[in-house]
Amino acid sequence: MVYALGRIVVVLFLLQSANAADWPQWRGPDRTGHAPSDAAVPATLPVEPKFLWKVKVGDGVASPVVAGGKVFYFDAQAGQETLHALDAKTSKELWQFQVAPVFKDLQSAPGPRCTPLVDGDRVYVQSCQGELKCLNAASGKVIWKTSFTKDFGVTFIGEIGNAAGAVRHGYTASPVIDGTTLFATVGNTNGASIVAFEKQTGRALWKSQNDEVAYSAPIVTTIVGIKQLVVFTVEGVIGLDLKDGKLLWRVPFKTTFGRHVTTPVIFEDMVVVASHEAGLIGIKVSNATGGLQATQAWCNKEAAINFSSPVAVDQYLYGLGPTRNFICVDIKTGKPMWSKDSYIMTDGASAYASFLVLGNNILSLTDGGQLVFFAADPKAFKEISNVQVCGKTWCNPAYADGKLYLRDGRSLLCFQLLP
Repeated sequence: MVYALGRIVVVLFLLQSANAADWPQWRGPDRTGHAPSDAAVPATLPVEPKFLWKVKVGDGVASPVVAGGKVFYFDAQAGQETLHALDAKTSKELWQFQVAPVFKDLQSAPGPRCTPLVDGDRVYVQSCQGELKCLNAASGKVIWKTSFTKDFGVTFIGEIGNAAGAVRHGYTASPVIDGTTLFATVGNTNGASIVAFEKQTGRALWKSQNDEVAYSAPIVTTIVGIKQLVVFTVEGVIGLDLKDGKLLWRVPFKTTFGRHVTTPVIFEDMVVVASHEAGLIGIKVSNATGGLQATQAWCNKEAAINFSSPVAVDQYLYGLGPTRNFICVDIKTGKPMWSKDSYIMTDGASAYASFLVLGNNILSLTDGGQLVFFAADPKAFKEISNVQVCGKTWCNPAYADGKLYLRDGRSLLCFQLLP
């Protein structure tokens, strides 16, 4: 009996260790850009980058994810948006799967834009034109699939006319899982804007709202004690009941072409989203008689983040401002704390940087391929170190087991971050 219990403890420890080393979805384990609190993190960046491996990849801006000893990346190959699974240690390709024909517009290189999602023994992948497929993570075999156009009646328009949101530039919002349910931003404006699927079978559990969907990834979070799904759509920001899709609250606002990209950031009772046109917006949610209420608490147009999702450490938000500047803003008030001319390569309209919280510090990968490590300090910008690691990129890296997995326009790289 003691021996059996000992084996169980060892297995549980190994499972916990494996999970702690995973970065299985967009912006990490809890979709906030934070490494797990028990993860080992660096105190500084190495002077010379130590690359463990490098593989050639096709076009696309979907970010890599890491789970169960595998790296999953999504690119364009032979005219198809293609998902690949690699051995995380050796970079050996284990399998690849063609998801859908490549979508191309004038905004960026052709290829997929939606980060894969790994959940246990399954990986979920979504094409630019709304083909959502659940694959076996070990083999790449299809378990179930659905099409937003064929099964839910969405009309994918592309970059013509006045089309807004995902039907204009492609589905970039990675679905999210909570328990046994997968939530996806489908975009049918006749009651199926957001759809909840049974993650094992693909059966639709509920449909909700009439919003056109934007590019922002949904997030499951708890606000004022109520767990909910928060979605930034073309029409505004909404909170939905996880069980039935009932609307809990809504703050409406619209912009030209619905270019709403940033993943909502949550701190206590505040929800923060951003648009290059509307500004950085703080929404306060309260528990009132008759249900939840939400109101816009502040708007900071000088901190109008375009399409780089920011991160929060305590009550302060860190991100990329409209003039290619790193910024820090008080989430409760919208007050700017500091601004720092940054290391961004491109112009303000298309500038990009990703942000990861590693312990008490923040790691940013700029669109010029530079890693910038700085303190999460609201008093002032304090750089710790920086190093050039790749070419031009709009990638959000994955941090797992002391390693950073990232891609630029031509390569997927594994970079040793811990000594």
